Amino acid sequence: MLENYLVYLKFISEKLNKFFEKQKPYIFCKKGCSMCCKNAQFPYSKIEMDYLMMGLWQLNLETKKLIAQNIKNIRLNMLNFKGETFKYDCPFLINNECSVYEYRGIICRSFGLMNVGTDGKFKVPFCCFDGYNYSNVMEDNGNKISAEKFKKLGIKEEPLAFNISYEFLTDSDFEQGFHFSFGEKKPLIEWFFDKNDEINEQNINIS
Repeated sequence: MLENYLVYLKFISEKLNKFFEKQKPYIFCKKGCSMCCKNAQFPYSKIEMDYLMMGLWQLNLETKKLIAQNIKNIRLNMLNFKGETFKYDCPFLINNECSVYEYRGIICRSFGLMNVGTDGKFKVPFCCFDGYNYSNVMEDNGNKISAEKFKKLGIKEEPLAFNISYEFLTDSDFEQGFHFSFGEKKPLIEWFFDKNDEINEQNINIS
């Protein structure tokens, strides 16, 4: 099952890399920029989580302990949260860098490009509003691409939106085509705790 997922992951990653290369004039991702790793929910399927844990097990003890503490802190904040949608920084983010980058999930691999929503409208990555991806061609209100800004750049490649939503990239068609199952899907942090809000020792006992 995992071997087939890795074949799928290679296929999707190659597609995404081509999209990023095609949109290179509008992409400002760089090492140490970790906005996409903060203040979100990070949906993960069971098989993505299994692969992520393979990366976790290979880390040194000190890094594992930092991640374990991050998980516990997030869960404590979650239990005390009174709002509607709980968001958090990824527990695998250490010193503003992903500690399991090669094993990261699909949502992490696709973030940064413009996405075509289910309503047919494009959605820019939220980092755009902080001067990052697509900010050099976006109207100040963030509602549409600025033709004036695009012309001033003198770039031939137009800014494009792609069908790369998490829902699409984890659709059953991919499961059938690559012969594997994504399994249950839920926010990353919830994989570390059981139904009684107790720590799942199998996942968090990384000492």
